[in-house]
Amino acid sequence: MEDLISSGDAAFITSGVTQQPYPLVIGPNGIPYLINIPGQGRRVKGELYRVSSRGMVRVDELEGTRVGHYERLPIRVERNGDGDGGDQSAAEAYFADRAFGEKMWERIGEGLSEYTVRDGEGYVRKENRPPGSSFLGEIQLFLQPRS
Repeated sequence: MEDLISSGDAAFITSGVTQQPYPLVIGPNGIPYLINIPGQGRRVKGELYRVSSRGMVRVDELEGTRVGHYERLPIRVERNGDGDGGDQSAAEAYFADRAFGEKMWERIGEGLSEYTVRDGEGYVRKENRPPGSSFLGEIQLFLQPRS
């Protein structure tokens, strides 16, 4: 987002919280996944940005929307993130792709209310992952039944 902000393709608006609960989990490599199962999990805190069309193309590419990593879907949020039911807005969020999202929730079973700086310390950058590994391959391994 920093690159998009510096190029004028995005601007921070405010913090927010989802109107409904959703599962938010941490999967392989410390990657966070919001899962599109309204009513389960917790109300999730995050940040709201205004993003240009050109910026959305870049974010969609980063989030892998064309290759089955995430889906960008509509969501209702409460602005300012205090959860008091006040200023509600329509927004869009990146959810784990439907091909694996629900299975990930079943596998992990406990969700977060936000992805914190501390959670981010467990994130493994792409260049530090095993050679030859793939995003979807690691998801498949993660979802395999444990023996």
